Amino acid sequence: MSAASQLTIINNASLYAPQYQGVKSLLIGGGKILAINDSPIKLDDSLNFEVIDLAGQKLLPGYIDSHAHITGGGGEAGFATQVPPVPISQFTNAGVTTVVGLLGTDDLTRSTGSVLARVYALREEGMSAYCWTGGYHLPLTTLTGSAKSDIVYLEPVIGVGEFAISDHRSSQPSFDEVIRLASETHVAGLMTGKAGIIHFHLGDGDRKLDLIERAIKETEIPARVFNPTHVNRNKPLFDHACELLALGIHADITAFPKSDDEPGWTAAEAIGLAVERNVPLNQLTVSSDGGGCLPCFNCKGELTSMDFGRASTLHETVKDILATGLELSIVLPMLTANVADLLRMSNKGRLEVGKDADLIVLDEQNDISGVMAMGSWHKKQSKQIIKGTFE
Repeated sequence: MSAASQLTIINNASLYAPQYQGVKSLLIGGGKILAINDSPIKLDDSLNFEVIDLAGQKLLPGYIDSHAHITGGGGEAGFATQVPPVPISQFTNAGVTTVVGLLGTDDLTRSTGSVLARVYALREEGMSAYCWTGGYHLPLTTLTGSAKSDIVYLEPVIGVGEFAISDHRSSQPSFDEVIRLASETHVAGLMTGKAGIIHFHLGDGDRKLDLIERAIKETEIPARVFNPTHVNRNKPLFDHACELLALGIHADITAFPKSDDEPGWTAAEAIGLAVERNVPLNQLTVSSDGGGCLPCFNCKGELTSMDFGRASTLHETVKDILATGLELSIVLPMLTANVADLLRMSNKGRLEVGKDADLIVLDEQNDISGVMAMGSWHKKQSKQIIKGTFE
């Protein structure tokens, strides 16, 4: 019997679903949440099950990372700077139970096909995985010949990304090219029930979100289709993103690794500012850029330094937020329910009966001690149980 088919009882959990629900007990089977009770759950001894008593420890939905370079990113400083594929344990150890893979600057030596293959590999190893089609540039890298047909015919493909604007590495797309791509993506989403959005990479260019603002004001395409990421990379860009939330966009904050010389805001700082400014928090998400290179360039477009993204920065952001005194219920939806709603993943992002059993257990120090993906423990009692094929 597989771990996912065995019944699991989790008693006395401080349940965040993602909002706090009190102390609850859960029954899990077949990869799903079967029951949530106020009192401990008991089953007949003839059944095959395990019982875990959390004694009041926090139980959260698994994180959904909508922006990760699952095949590895980079390459801006030569072929030797290409990052290798990210193994599954680097996601699940950090609480990520669902990941959306993508291409960035290098959409030539890496392809939609290679991202799709990595999606299938991560699924085989036990986590939920999807991907965007395309990359930074026009013409888009696709598998079937167009973004629209990739979304319609390839089940794991949910939209386009990361498509670069306001960046010297972009293909400098025109307004007409952007809205035509947005229209195709939106219609493909309508046809399939998928996200149907463009996940825009934002650079440090002075135009910031001007293309997106104009598209919302001058076309009939819904604002949700335009989904900018890295909006906290510099302060004027974040200010512009906060303004456009009023027009209906969903903006994605990147949990960059901590650095003393970053010109923008950390993810925790950006979330704190969003709370202060009273913007619609349900339109904010947080992603890791895991596996991607994080290069810094001077005004001549020359590389000056390089770091790389890690899925672990997501939970570091959660802990940073808690250290400021903000409630867990403030930040948690940005890594769970908000992402699931934007990406139209109806079985993800919440701990409710009938939804996928993707769970995180926090210990007394708010460190991740347990991770369950699709009903199987990947991390238990702070020990990684499931690793990738070549780990």
